[in-house]
Amino acid sequence: MAIQSYLLIGAGVIGALGLLTFTLPQKVHVEREAIINAEPDTLYKLASSNTGFQTFNPYKSVDPDLKIELFGPATGVGSGFSFDGKDGKGTQTISSLEANQSVTMQIDLGAKGTPTQTFKFHKVPTGTRVVWGLDADFGNNPIGRIIGLFMDKMMGETFERGLINLSVAVASK
Repeated sequence: MAIQSYLLIGAGVIGALGLLTFTLPQKVHVEREAIINAEPDTLYKLASSNTGFQTFNPYKSVDPDLKIELFGPATGVGSGFSFDGKDGKGTQTISSLEANQSVTMQIDLGAKGTPTQTFKFHKVPTGTRVVWGLDADFGNNPIGRIIGLFMDKMMGETFERGLINLSVAVASK
């Protein structure tokens, strides 16, 4: 077989694999929840503040060299921080709030995307059910769609660590 035949077969295989990535989900949702022994307003105050978020930031637990720079107001819409560490670099900014019920944050990872992160707080008899979610849209990016297959495991572990950190943060108050 001539080298041109091998190149043609190789190009066909690569093309077919490229087309297959478009059958993968474009959008990904990751979510974890925990019951935390605290009132919704206490948890809301931490999540809706750039300094409050740092008390349970799951990345600080695993990256002692993580650089955080706060910006905007201390709390509320526009409150945020930039980060630069071993897991990446970007910004996280509060984009919307529902008093004592939810906090939505826009994350900007540059070329890696702009996922949206949401905290929801629901009063239950034993405290507050906290639901931490992330939504990412990879559009037509084939590499992003492949990464999307692993998002639940990657981000799920991070959220679980963050929920433990949040529980510890409110217990120490």
